Amino acid sequence: MMQKNHKENILATEEGVVVRVAGRTAWVKTRRGSACESCSARHACATPEGDGQEMEIVAINLTGAAVGDQVVVSIESAALLKASFLLYVFPIICLIAGAFAGNAAGFLFNMEGSTASVVAAAGFFAISFGVIRYKGNRMAENQHYRPKIIRIKKSHHSLLKSRDQC
Repeated sequence: MMQKNHKENILATEEGVVVRVAGRTAWVKTRRGSACESCSARHACATPEGDGQEMEIVAINLTGAAVGDQVVVSIESAALLKASFLLYVFPIICLIAGAFAGNAAGFLFNMEGSTASVVAAAGFFAISFGVIRYKGNRMAENQHYRPKIIRIKKSHHSLLKSRDQC
């Protein structure tokens, strides 16, 4: 689901249940949304004990949600796009750049152009993973790139009260 917040940033949102809380961090179990169907990394998000339709998100707990609360988790679409570009497009660009550089510079190492192209492409591709790891670690430290709990839909305490009244 997409929505706009007060700063006119588009947010990707998902609903789930808080399963663990530690300080200002919460682990939220969600069901796969329609956006997950086209994602090539959708299988990596599944929880080990789940049926493949559940995933667990580590989110910043802005609302003080407790275990059992039904919450809305969001991440800014711009941050999601930047991370997706880094993971999926950047390595391909490096691979292609390496192939062209190797083809052009093959004569410097007394290599055939296609051989140098393959070697350089593999080298640039490997370097891209180092860059991704470095940038990924820096992005993980930046709260802009982390999901946030923005609203409690139903508090675990209110759910218990309504069940007790029945």
